[in-house]
Amino acid sequence: MNKILIVEDEKKVSNIQKAYLEKEGYQVYTSTTGLKALELFDSIEFSLIILDLMLPDIQGEEICKIIRDKSDVHIFMVTAKSALEDRIEGLNTGADEYLVKPFSPRELVVRVNSLFRRLGANNISVLSLDNGNIQIYKDSRIVKVRGQEISLTPNEFDILYVLAINKGKVLTREQLIDRVFGMDFEGFDRTVDVHIKNIRKKIEEDSKSPKYILTVTRLGYKFGDDN
Repeated sequence: MNKILIVEDEKKVSNIQKAYLEKEGYQVYTSTTGLKALELFDSIEFSLIILDLMLPDIQGEEICKIIRDKSDVHIFMVTAKSALEDRIEGLNTGADEYLVKPFSPRELVVRVNSLFRRLGANNISVLSLDNGNIQIYKDSRIVKVRGQEISLTPNEFDILYVLAINKGKVLTREQLIDRVFGMDFEGFDRTVDVHIKNIRKKIEEDSKSPKYILTVTRLGYKFGDDN
């Protein structure tokens, strides 16, 4: 059973979300403070964290950074801030999805179900690219670059994996969004660009002159044919 942690200081809001998610069969925990959330995180293996940014003790962005340093658990960041810059900052902090308040509990359920459907999809389990310089392990969600394991967020891993299994094929931003985030994604195209930039920093020797993830002007991205 997938375990979900809701970090929300409004008890009424978290109780409603908890009730809807439990009806779907998830095991749900709640916390009204950042400190309690971190304590729960250290004692329980969660599959997803739904993290509100405005908390009474620790800002959600800081919690996201702390968790991301320890784990690649999926994080849905929840906030009333809807500006493009805020969304980009949230993704750079390590969030996988950015939910803007207000949203209905049914929308949350759809997004959560979509996430776990994607995680459960059966694909090629191991990819070896560029003469073994890049190795991607689907089941364990591990990526090694030149023999060194690197840390990717869940969405960064999924984007890299989708590009890699379609090596040489150009994928538009819309196609990447559909395959990684799902058709019900209501974010923005720049989401993909932000993740691509972060992936390049982690796997490329020179992120400004990438060898693996290539930009195809006016079309999208592809994993290099020669790798």
